[in-house]
Amino acid sequence: MKPKGEKFTAAEAKEIVKQSRLRLEQEFRKIDERTQQNIKRILDAYREARVGPHLFAGTDGYGHGDIGRDTLDEIYAKLFGAEKALVRVQCFSGTHAISCALFAVLRPGDVMLAISGRPYDTLEEVIGSRKEDPELVPHGMTGSLHDFGVSYAQVDLTEDGDFDLPAIDEALQLHPNVRLIHIQRSCGYQWRPSIPVEKIGKVIAWIKERRPDVVVFVDNCYGEFVEGIEPTHVGADLVAGSLIKNPGGTFAPSGGYVIGKAVYVKAARHRLSAPGVDGGATLGQTRLLYQGLFNAPMVVGEAIKGANLLADVMNQLGYETNPRIGTPKTDIICALKLLNRENLLAFCRAVQRNSPVGSYIVPEPGTTVGYGDEVVFADGTFIDGSTLELSADGPLRDPYVAYCQGGTHWTHWAIVLEEALQGIVPREMEAEEK
Repeated sequence: MKPKGEKFTAAEAKEIVKQSRLRLEQEFRKIDERTQQNIKRILDAYREARVGPHLFAGTDGYGHGDIGRDTLDEIYAKLFGAEKALVRVQCFSGTHAISCALFAVLRPGDVMLAISGRPYDTLEEVIGSRKEDPELVPHGMTGSLHDFGVSYAQVDLTEDGDFDLPAIDEALQLHPNVRLIHIQRSCGYQWRPSIPVEKIGKVIAWIKERRPDVVVFVDNCYGEFVEGIEPTHVGADLVAGSLIKNPGGTFAPSGGYVIGKAVYVKAARHRLSAPGVDGGATLGQTRLLYQGLFNAPMVVGEAIKGANLLADVMNQLGYETNPRIGTPKTDIICALKLLNRENLLAFCRAVQRNSPVGSYIVPEPGTTVGYGDEVVFADGTFIDGSTLELSADGPLRDPYVAYCQGGTHWTHWAIVLEEALQGIVPREMEAEEK
């Protein structure tokens, strides 16, 4: 054990990361096997759709007759085991795509029931669950679901991270007007397990036995191609996500998707554009969307390896991670509970210094649109906001968690850790000092 209060030297940090690499060799091989399976699924879909250069031309204006766009929709629907897909560069974030899906289904008087706890911070304003300053935002003018007469109810997961079936049953009886049930696959900014697709499928079956009329929606952000199936394969009526996360493969410059039953996808398309307006120009971006989708399983696999490396190293130093090493993954996120402001800032600054873009920038916490607390971001990425590229962020609130994701190759996280460990005191030492 090092003397009390001492941090690791560069040589010590490098050795810690090296030992972690050796421990993870077998796990990395398993990840490669899943990556190969997902690549084959995409190859089969591209071959069946006869993907060729003629699909990459793109359109402008109204976007009429864009066979590249329409074929990509069909490929996504096939990969997700769904009836229809809407894949558009005009969706400029995952929250935007999710908002289109929610407004497509919900009407005045309906209730949206979230059964995986509090949604991601940026969705609070879509729902209308975050209180706004009435002097800045007049009543009824936020554009939220609440403004349009949609109510919101929530059931938290159990302490073990399972769906609370008795509480869900009670909520369904208490709110007979529940029209849509919301499930967030990834943990978001909450310290709870992300939810495997199999578990999502079981709760969907349970819900449909009781309320076959409700629409089950899954926020699929960060989860695509981590497992071999998606929530639509196990009964989800509708899913949505971002192309600058997993499915864009670090190539897509923008975009989002809504996938599921045809009637709901069509309604979401009308929400994105207008009723009766189809199409949507691809503006020369089509090739990047195809190339990104093909690349997605490879980068997702590397991101999962990086997340495993983070968890293994930080667990060895006494820090809690979500998920812990050895826990099956259903998304690319690794959350590190760093316990104080200084550790969180030191870690995020190490990420930024070892990023290919903006390495000279020093991340500072600040207010950000869509977030209730101050947030610090380390995102030296080629695509602004891309979280399949190596990045980390976290709200400045107890217990000061860094949410880490992405990485085009796992060794990039090894480089980050070799520096970050020199700025963080091991947990055992902190305990002694207290």
